[in-house]
Amino acid sequence: MGGQGAAFPLLGQPATGLRHLVRRFSWVYSPSLPDLAFALRTSLAAIISLLIAMWMELDSPQWAPLTVWVVAQSSRGESLSKARWRIVGTLVGGVAAITLMAAFPQAPGLFFCVLALWIGLCCALATLLDQYRAYGLVLTGFTSAIIATGAITQPDDVFAVSVARSSYIILGVLCEAVLAVVFMPRIVEHARTALLARLDETFQATCNTIAHQLCTAAGAEQQALTSALLRRIVAFSGQIEFSALELGPRNHVGDHARRALAGMLVMLAHARALQILRPPMQLPPGREEQVAGHALAAWLERDAMPDPAGGKEWQPITTALLGEMRLVMREMTACATAPHGDRFRFSLTSRRHVREALNNGIRSAAAIMGAWWLWEVTAWHHGSAFISFVALIYGLMATRENPLVATTPFLKGGLWCAATAAVLALWVIPAITAPEILLLALIIPMTVGGLAARRPELAGYAFSFNMFLPVLIGPMNMGRFDEVGFLNNTLAFLGSIVFVLLTYRVVIPFRLDVHIRRTMAWIGQRLRNLARPQALTDAPAWLSGCAASLVRILFHAAALPAPVLSACLTQQISDMTVGIYIIRLRDLLRSGSLPPRTRRVVALFLARWHKGQATPAVAHVLAWARYEQTRHPSGADHALLSEVVACLRIIAVSQHEKTDTVIAGR
Repeated sequence: MGGQGAAFPLLGQPATGLRHLVRRFSWVYSPSLPDLAFALRTSLAAIISLLIAMWMELDSPQWAPLTVWVVAQSSRGESLSKARWRIVGTLVGGVAAITLMAAFPQAPGLFFCVLALWIGLCCALATLLDQYRAYGLVLTGFTSAIIATGAITQPDDVFAVSVARSSYIILGVLCEAVLAVVFMPRIVEHARTALLARLDETFQATCNTIAHQLCTAAGAEQQALTSALLRRIVAFSGQIEFSALELGPRNHVGDHARRALAGMLVMLAHARALQILRPPMQLPPGREEQVAGHALAAWLERDAMPDPAGGKEWQPITTALLGEMRLVMREMTACATAPHGDRFRFSLTSRRHVREALNNGIRSAAAIMGAWWLWEVTAWHHGSAFISFVALIYGLMATRENPLVATTPFLKGGLWCAATAAVLALWVIPAITAPEILLLALIIPMTVGGLAARRPELAGYAFSFNMFLPVLIGPMNMGRFDEVGFLNNTLAFLGSIVFVLLTYRVVIPFRLDVHIRRTMAWIGQRLRNLARPQALTDAPAWLSGCAASLVRILFHAAALPAPVLSACLTQQISDMTVGIYIIRLRDLLRSGSLPPRTRRVVALFLARWHKGQATPAVAHVLAWARYEQTRHPSGADHALLSEVVACLRIIAVSQHEKTDTVIAGR
């Protein structure tokens, strides 16, 4: 019995391992309904665009389904935005390609030098933009390269090639749009419902984080909660543009939603200030898990207001937190029921560093020149296709925060794409004699690729698989790829990915430590500039920009040692908190409501802060403000001095924490 009992675990181990392996592929055999709908919709749109292009007897019909997979996104708003900018970028890129070909006839060296500079300029400027506006700009560059290299053997046909490429793009966009309308009816109602639900969930998460923050001391757990919420808010803010597109023109729902999210960031900063000014609070009974907005407001009004005996420093902060919370609720209500004659506008921009844009442009231009040099040296028959693939991949990766991280799964997905295309192009496609059979042959691999695109851990693989599968198969009306043609085309594709990977490693490689130092220096400069009397940055804009920079650092959190990441987060959150109270002091000074003596001292403090010389003087100014507060025991001056004291104390404590963090990080 003992021997048998000992053998049972051994017999069960292979079954357990097999079960785990089977569960890993549950996204294929047991997908969710939204994932399956997205995969089928996009696959059908891609195949239909391919069949229409073949019916129109276009020379390269495979570019139409590639466009479908590029444009297709999980939400309709994303697809609309990307399709719009893709069409604009394609048309401008076609004009640029014709211009370059006409400007440098029979001068390939000059032509590729100017083409490289043009693509580098597009990639550099795209790094400074947000969302799909950046994609439209890089598309302009790589479309120029694709059209120019496609017509380089016959320059007189460049206009025809440009028109053909533009036709593929428009055909792919139209097919994706038609299928999306069929698969997603009542899009406006669903978009509004989804936006309001996500706003409610984010506001609930903000209230819970604030409650937890006020009831516990600052530490690693609180830092993790705040970081997770910042990621959530910044990601949601970037998606609002697409929800507004789904809701149609002439609405301001996106503006109200963006202001509500910015208000949630302000609420977090005020809560951090309350955590500094007063000891931990106690949650009301029965509210240990969830604290809704109205419940949080009632709790703060009851427990966070100071008692008459003392502790009045945090009263202005509590009042500001409650006021911002009410403003957020009003903005959320405006999202649900638009006010009559609504003309509200609110926009936020995420800062990009000029140095990163310059590096991106230089890297892209160097890659195009290197690809042309390889073609010139080897005289490879498929060299033009190689350059086209290099330009296309650079366009797809140029606006990524760290392109090297994104290119590695892109290569793995390309290998799967090449293997699948080999089976289809060499054995399946030659036996097909009808469009219906072609649809059946392509629907399965494309649907699997569409399902993989909905999995975050597989999206990088699916990105290259879905886009380039039709390109590597190369279906045509009057022929097919032979083995030599297929191998050359596939080699050009895989070689271009490897070439891009090497250039990202060799030509001005991305360094996380340099990126963090540059971000910290930029935030420090902005923090000093907030004290200028003519500065216009308000609290929502300041916090939104800082949160976006912090989230970009959190994107690389796995590559950072835990102490370095903790120190970085603490410094960033400290600067975010200090910034809104520098803004408040600036606004109090600008209003002219402060007593004359206080006005002069605050003006001197802000002037020294702008020069970076105020940190040693914060404690002295705080002591002076407390003394002035005793000279005005009541009235409006006392309330204003209380607010000045609260701002100065928050600045002093945050700067002290930041100094300790820098020393500990070293």
